[in-house]
Amino acid sequence: MPETHRRPASNLPPLSLHIPEPRYRPGDTPDFGDIDVPAVEATPRPGEATKPDAMRDMCYGLVRVLDFDGQAKGAWDPKLSAERLRVMLRYMMLVRAFDDRMFRAQRQGKTSFYMKCTGEEATSVASTMAIDRADMCFPSYRQQGILIARDYPLIQMMNQIYSNRGDHLLGRQLPIMYSAPEHGFFSVSGNLATQYPQAVGWAMASASKGDSRIATVWCGEGSSAEGDFHSALTFATVYNAPVIFNVVNNQWAISSFSGFAGGERTTFAARAVGYGIAGLRVDGNDPLAVYAATQWAADRARTNNGPTLIEHFTYRAEGHSTSDDPSAYRAAQEASAWPFGDPIARLKQHLIALGEWDDARHDALRAELDDLVKTTQKQSEKLGILGHGMHQPFETMFEDVFEEMPWHLKEQCDQMLAEQEKKFGPNWKPE
Repeated sequence: MPETHRRPASNLPPLSLHIPEPRYRPGDTPDFGDIDVPAVEATPRPGEATKPDAMRDMCYGLVRVLDFDGQAKGAWDPKLSAERLRVMLRYMMLVRAFDDRMFRAQRQGKTSFYMKCTGEEATSVASTMAIDRADMCFPSYRQQGILIARDYPLIQMMNQIYSNRGDHLLGRQLPIMYSAPEHGFFSVSGNLATQYPQAVGWAMASASKGDSRIATVWCGEGSSAEGDFHSALTFATVYNAPVIFNVVNNQWAISSFSGFAGGERTTFAARAVGYGIAGLRVDGNDPLAVYAATQWAADRARTNNGPTLIEHFTYRAEGHSTSDDPSAYRAAQEASAWPFGDPIARLKQHLIALGEWDDARHDALRAELDDLVKTTQKQSEKLGILGHGMHQPFETMFEDVFEEMPWHLKEQCDQMLAEQEKKFGPNWKPE
């Protein structure tokens, strides 16, 4: 029989296809006791110029700074001042207050969509505080903490969420897909991982011009399975691009767990190994560890020592978005069972341990921020909310595509305006 027509050996077992399955489903009692939590001092801090092949173990360990007693320890301690820590705490608490208020606004029908980042605040706030304000951030859709840590006006964020007449994006973007390049915040895209090659291209341009600015980019662990992710890492390693890759491993995509992106086989930080890129795996619920790892990667990129991939090992405490019901696919107690706690509570504990904070001040700050967000929300809602009229002039849908509007679009626009006047009268304006 020809070699190409050989039959399978009868003594071999049949092939089987592996379908990843999460460990816990609704009704189960989650137990994360098997997660390896290394001692804070167990993870060394290599020099920023260390070759990637000399630090492979960093992809399988866990960078930690805050121990569970609230003390900062080990080689990765960034030794931030108490004032700097209080600023970080304020930003994270403001993100959470903003999230809670905008989530309620969606449930009240004032906007169509929102995404919270509860439990992941450190992965955006601490990361952003560790880089320069001139550096460019390429976010995914759960990094509102970048804008807040860069003091972007809350009312601008709310206007975009409501798509009202104060929205400088003119209602063209899905709520929470902000764009603020003047604040070093690249436009959010609903297409997953597209920001990865964009960040690498920006970083390559910065390097080719002899600039000093670097790029940093975020995606979820699920998006690391996208082709754009791998194309970006290839270009970054070939051209030694000054870029930081952040993979926020929060354990879940919208309804599928991290195993569908390869999380059963190895860590997400380990993807750096095959590309010859420095990789770090970090406790994403430890704000000081996130800060220290990002600062290390930024110094490495800024000194022409190449890109770094950081896996932030964390947990998505809320639903994927307001369109998601996590109770349909995961155990109800998973968030509380997560062994690394809550990033805000851990930073609060650390400041109290330093004698630089207390419960009364914490409660006062929470009330202050809640009031700030509530007051700003009222101001934004005066400019309109979902379903309350047309907030932008009709003709804006034809603008900002071509430098000069072509004749056929002018013709369509004129026709539309004529129909508008016929229907609503010559003096009608958007609400």
